[in-house]
Amino acid sequence: MERAEGTTPIEAATEDAAQDAPAPGHGEGRRRRRWIRRAALAVVLLLLVPLLSVLTALRVNYMGDPADGTRTRDRDALWLGHAWVDGRKKDADVTALARRLKDTGIRDLYVHSGPLEHDGTLPKSVYPKARWFIEAVHDKIPGVRVQAFLGDVLADEDSEGMLLADPDTRSAVVRSARQVLDTGYEGIHLDLEPMPSDDRDFLTLLDALRRETRSRDAQLSVAAHQIDPLPALHTVFGLFTEHPKWWSQEFFGQVARRVDQIAVMSYDTAQPLESTYGGYVAQQTSLALEVTPPSTDLLMGLPFYYESNFTHWGHAETVPAAVRGVRLGLSRTDADRANFGVALYIDFAATEADWRAYKEDWVR
Repeated sequence: MERAEGTTPIEAATEDAAQDAPAPGHGEGRRRRRWIRRAALAVVLLLLVPLLSVLTALRVNYMGDPADGTRTRDRDALWLGHAWVDGRKKDADVTALARRLKDTGIRDLYVHSGPLEHDGTLPKSVYPKARWFIEAVHDKIPGVRVQAFLGDVLADEDSEGMLLADPDTRSAVVRSARQVLDTGYEGIHLDLEPMPSDDRDFLTLLDALRRETRSRDAQLSVAAHQIDPLPALHTVFGLFTEHPKWWSQEFFGQVARRVDQIAVMSYDTAQPLESTYGGYVAQQTSLALEVTPPSTDLLMGLPFYYESNFTHWGHAETVPAAVRGVRLGLSRTDADRANFGVALYIDFAATEADWRAYKEDWVR
């Protein structure tokens, strides 16, 4: 640049620098944007690295060969929809069900017979054909028990539902259990969700139900949340949502000691791959085996349905992956556990491929 007449070299340089300098605040804005980009990258890495580490660990957990003999112990269960007790199903349907269950390990049927009212009561009009179904099963599928699958949504701050903290509600649930047992059911299968970990009212309810079922030589079973895959994860998760996802391993054991059967709802895991889902099921199986008494039947849930959403990717949560995960967890933790099985959820959504995988991978 040409220097203006009469200016010194220093004055000219100063003038040139002033002309080339960024506008006031421009450097500060650039530094701020650079800091924001670095902070964003740090946050992404902070979230991504642990996630990738967990997924890698689950894939590793899916490796290896299950031990010989880790197959059905003839203590499996099947969740059934409401159509079996509301009049929609007929004799021919029970005959078809009998053919379906032949040469499998299924011993218990959890037939949906609710839901319970929020106050714990259960209208008899909800299950008008229950006695017919129970008698038909005894006639056509001898040796298979029929349990009443009862459940409800638990109340939280944002929704209506059952209040387990209310003693009258718990007493009503026990009366409802007595009512369905009088109908001929051979057990109570309870599914109350979302159930927070360490809920003392739930344990109190189970104690009362166990006294009732034992007095009738009936079964008490529960559908259980998954166990913390990382220590205290249910506590961390609870900081961000009112809908509990996991139980502590200690609480799972407390529930398992109060029932005859505990069925883990080991699906809806948000796992993106078959290998990570199977590794997750293997981990859940091991965690559950560690705290379930040998006298309690432990059942691991199999996803007999297809959905694709953020919590359940159908391409990942498959029956083959679940069965392999179950067998790996059983192999590593207690391969000879007798009171062990799988529970199939649910009959009306199952495909032929689901049934084939269950029979070929678990039953044979």
